[in-house]
This record gives sequence, structure tokens and C-alpha cells, in this order.
Amino acid sequence: MKLNLLIALVLPLAFYAQDSKSTGYSTGDYPNGFSSGSANIHPFDNSSRLFRDWSISVGGGGAFMHSADVNSFYDGDVDFGWNAYVSLDKQITHTFGMSVQYQMGKTNQKAMLPGAGGVAAGVATAYTEYQQVSLLGDINFSNLMRRVDNHSPYRWALHGYLGVGLQGYDALLLDNDMSRYSVSPPRSPINIEQKIGLDTFFYQVGTGLKFNASKLIDIEARAMYVFSGDDSFDGGGFGKNARPAYNSLVSGTDNMFTVNLGLSFKLGKNDTHLAWFDPLQNINDRITNLDNANMDFVVCEKGDLDSDGVCDDWDRQLDTPAGARVDGAGVALDIDLDGVIDLYDKCVTVPGSPSNNGCPTDIK
Repeated sequence: MKLNLLIALVLPLAFYAQDSKSTGYSTGDYPNGFSSGSANIHPFDNSSRLFRDWSISVGGGGAFMHSADVNSFYDGDVDFGWNAYVSLDKQITHTFGMSVQYQMGKTNQKAMLPGAGGVAAGVATAYTEYQQVSLLGDINFSNLMRRVDNHSPYRWALHGYLGVGLQGYDALLLDNDMSRYSVSPPRSPINIEQKIGLDTFFYQVGTGLKFNASKLIDIEARAMYVFSGDDSFDGGGFGKNARPAYNSLVSGTDNMFTVNLGLSFKLGKNDTHLAWFDPLQNINDRITNLDNANMDFVVCEKGDLDSDGVCDDWDRQLDTPAGARVDGAGVALDIDLDGVIDLYDKCVTVPGSPSNNGCPTDIK
């Protein structure tokens, strides 16, 4: 049974395996047995690139703690934070790219405990200083959804982002009661330091609107929502039973969002970046241009002097007699090769004397 199974697997490989000797392959020769057969191919190296596909992006803006026990939106006010990022971006196709990103920032937030605890502590203030390293996937929605039956310039693009990463942070919360600096009675603020480690995963999703400012620079407005997966990210303490009980105000983990304005510097020597190239529109444009091209072919630019149907540009006999049949080069036909063209030859298939109208001398 095992032998039969082995034969069934090996035989197709034996029959369809490609013999490298039969391909005529040699380094640098195209086309060859390993190529598609097209002559318009090149070695797979940097010199064969048609587009820019690497870029470096930088940006910054506001950071806000949201959906957290201690958040940036309290009592109708907004406590602004900041963030900045830098990333190395690789465009894989015209619709998909990947980025390695480093981001740092600080959020500011407030909260108040309910009941007597809130009266004693007052409004607590907190901040979270964070650092994040993440891997981002980038989907170019404009290249997925845009029409290709037009010739409009492609300057704006809507992008979607989804990523995962690791984060570390330092959070501090102060109030007027238990979370404060005091020797008598002894008190200390809630201070949480989380180092970046394999267990500090976070997830983020967002969108951005890019403008193709030039072949070197893109401008982008971007908004990202970060799911921290950590109930201490806002500085409220460790766990639901922490004292003071800021972590009991809202259920769930602490999340934040950022709003940024950034620049992307496109690297490379080619004129077009792959993110701004749409192959479907390119194909459609080429077909349209061919359909609308004027077919202004000039035939017989020098004319046909002897009117034999062969243009003078390639006519080897410009004085062919009228009515004579000619070959493709404009030479009068002489089927029997006796020196008398068929027009005057009375014995077309029999060689003869020119003095006897192309017939043998024994035929009058």
C-alpha cells in the first residue's frame, strides 16, 4: 500500500519535472526556459524597478485617552495630549503596503470618584507617557474602488490601517486624598510603570487621507484608534479592587485615539510611487489612446510612376510597360525566362528567341 502511494506521488513529478538542460538557460539570457517567453523581461534586481516603493513617514498631533476610567473628556472639557511617529513604509502592491512604526506621546486625563470618596479626593488628574512599536498593514481603498474609465489626475487617496504592536508606558494619577504626596498621613500617588515586553500587546485601526503633493512628498491627515488591552493604561491603578477605586468607574480596558498630520518622503529614482499607480487605469488609457489614434499612414510617398501597383519606394523597375503583370518588386513577369516579358511573349511557357516574339525559331 505504501509503495503504491509513493509511486502515485513520484510519477507525476517524474513526467512533468523540467529538465534544466533542455531549457537552454544561461545566466543573463532572456527569454529562457525559466521565463514566460517574453523578450520584455529583466533580471529581478533594483535596476528593473518601474516605481518607487519605499518611503519614510513622520507626523504628529493630538492624543486622547478614550473609553477609560480616567479619560481626556471630562465634564465637557477636553484635555489635550500629544503624539509623534516615524515609520518605514514598503509598498507591496498598488493596493497594499506594510509599515514598521515607532510612536511616542502623552495623554492627559481626569476622573472623579463617586460619593464620599469623590468629595474627599476632588477631581483627579493623570497623565500617561507611552512608547509603541508596531507593524501596520496599509490598504489603499482609492485604488480598490476608483473608476478606471476616466483620465482624471490621481492626487487624493483614502487609506485604511490595521496593526499590532508592543507598548510601554509611565502613568501617574494625583488627587487630594489617597493618591497624593504626603508624609502625615503617609500617602503616595498612583504610579504605574510598564516596560515594553512580549505581554504588552496592543491593537490599532484607523484611516488616513493622503495628498500626492509631488513625486517626492505625500501629505496625510490620519486618525488611529488604539486598543491597549490594559486596564491600567489610563493610570487608574491595577485591577478592579485597587484603592482608590478609579479602575471601577468604567468596565473594560483603556483605549485612546490619535489625530495626526504627517509627511511621507518617497525614496527612489523613479517618477511614480507604486501607491499612486493604478494598472487597470493604465491599461484602459492605453486602449483608449490606441482607439482614438489617427491612422495617418502615408502610402506611396514617392508615387507609382509606371502605374503597376508597386510604389516607387520599393519598385525595382520604374518603367514597366502599361498592362504588364509584375512581381512584388515591380519587375515585369517573364515566366519562361527567355528575356521576353509575358506581355509581349507569344509563347509564354516555352523559351524562345526575342526576335521571334519569344517563341522557338521553328515556330512561326
